[in-house]
Amino acid sequence: RLPSMRTPTVMIVGLVLCPCGLLLTLTGTLAPKWRQVSLVPDEPTDVVWEQGIWDICRERQSTHDRLCGQADELGYFEQVPVRVAQGLMPSSLVVTLVGLVVAALGVRCWQPEPRHLVAGVAGLVLLLSGLMSLVPSSWYTQELWALPAAPGSTLSVGYSLVLSYLGSCLEILGGLALTLSFHHCCKER
Repeated sequence: RLPSMRTPTVMIVGLVLCPCGLLLTLTGTLAPKWRQVSLVPDEPTDVVWEQGIWDICRERQSTHDRLCGQADELGYFEQVPVRVAQGLMPSSLVVTLVGLVVAALGVRCWQPEPRHLVAGVAGLVLLLSGLMSLVPSSWYTQELWALPAAPGSTLSVGYSLVLSYLGSCLEILGGLALTLSFHHCCKER
């Protein structure tokens, strides 16, 4: 019989996926590119407006001149999906950090045996954080074309929204992997 690993595979998977999800969610939260508005009437054709949950930027693609902090003339930041994202995305980041600290205490690679119950609880916390960032990303995507924009302009999904989705999914998968530690905990009893 081969000796078993000190740290179970599901814990390693959780500890790899969740920090990756945290980085993607952080980038998606901070970067101002949840939606791109192009071909805006009365603007040059190479001007693109990038709207995030914190900022609106105007970029001229031919010269790469970019100016952020644009005025919100259409009431974009007052929309419910944007306001929900402003609340849930940072909250999700904090909950993810808490979950990673708890996971580190549960996995404890420096001890002979990991604490399966603590790792399982960390998995639940990380699963919750992934759901907390998935909800605003999904809602924003559904309302993308309903959010205010200049009539006749072209709307498209920005990379920040995609990164938020990917980060959420990685956190959910990592949290699920860590919750499998409960199985080992129950098996011992």
